[in-house]
Amino acid sequence: MKTQTVGVFEAKTRLSELIKRIEGGDRFVLTKHGKAVAELRPLPTRGRKRRRGVARSEKFWMAPDFDAPLNDFEDYR
Repeated sequence: MKTQTVGVFEAKTRLSELIKRIEGGDRFVLTKHGKAVAELRPLPTRGRKRRRGVARSEKFWMAPDFDAPLNDFEDYR
């Protein structure tokens, strides 16, 4: 994962190739007239994935009649 320098014009013409290499972990510094102006690098991975099945926790509570019909809405049937 070495950082490489690429000119802006070259980056425009080879963007698809650079993106594939970035997905592989490479980094590129874009230069314009020999001066560094930007960096192309992979996005950081998220540290924590979403947990599924939280309703299985002991802290989760659901009323026994949760899905029972509501008396107030009998007219709408």
